[in-house]
Amino acid sequence: MKKYTHFNTSYMQILTTKKDLQQAVQHCKQEGKTIGLVPTMGALHQGHASLVRRAVEDNDICVVSVFVNPTQFNNKEDLAKYPRNIERDAALLSSIGAHYVFAPTPEEMYSAEEMNTTFAFDFAGLDKVMEGKMRPGHFNGVVQVVSRLFYLVQPDKAYFGEKDFQQLAIIHHMVERSSMAGTFGNLQIIDCPIVREDSGLALSSRNERLSAAEKETALGISKTLFASLEWAKEAGATVASVQQRVIDTINAIEGLEVEYYEIVDRTTLLPTDTFDHAIGCVTVYCGPVRLIDNIKY
Repeated sequence: MKKYTHFNTSYMQILTTKKDLQQAVQHCKQEGKTIGLVPTMGALHQGHASLVRRAVEDNDICVVSVFVNPTQFNNKEDLAKYPRNIERDAALLSSIGAHYVFAPTPEEMYSAEEMNTTFAFDFAGLDKVMEGKMRPGHFNGVVQVVSRLFYLVQPDKAYFGEKDFQQLAIIHHMVERSSMAGTFGNLQIIDCPIVREDSGLALSSRNERLSAAEKETALGISKTLFASLEWAKEAGATVASVQQRVIDTINAIEGLEVEYYEIVDRTTLLPTDTFDHAIGCVTVYCGPVRLIDNIKY
């Protein structure tokens, strides 16, 4: 159990075992303290920091998990290349007031059987579109790790960014379907807005893999999404026409290739023919790096 001092006289603890985490949680609960949880896979940036600051502000105790979850990667090469830097992550978290960091190994988090068996869950179809279609089994791993973290931490509130909008919708569904709100008193999932660079590029851990030139190229993604808000207001504009225009515009930028762009209902994630309560979700390859973004209409 490591301790990192930060700007005041308190300290942040790094916990690596489920036992240590549960003991810390139990102690906080006995003192009547509220707990906010921010699940992450590390390689933290200011988008993550905004979630942590919100959790620190809203709760007595802030727990941040830093765990690259192997069960949500259907591409082993992507898992191997995912950036990891626990020392840098810990320094950032300490500086903004996190109290506990949970950084387990895969072997600590899962049994061998759990690691090699697809986690079963009824997604009500939310896993069959967009990311689910492109990354089979991905959301099974997401639900597996998030539900495990909820059971271990028993948070009052858990914080997730809207950049991973489909993931966020699935987590809401998981909490509702599993009656976790009842299990943990009144667990609230807190949706937090996308944090962007001044240029408009959505912050992402994967941005670390982009060269300076590729980051400049990647700006075409957010610029096109913001432009589509105006395209949707043009006379005769339809969801289908705007969707295709976004795809064609991004694909016309050298170095970018759209994997999908879909305009869907924000609740059901199903295709919609109206811009009311709609969100456009995009995945784009910038060179070898897969980037996601979205825009609300």
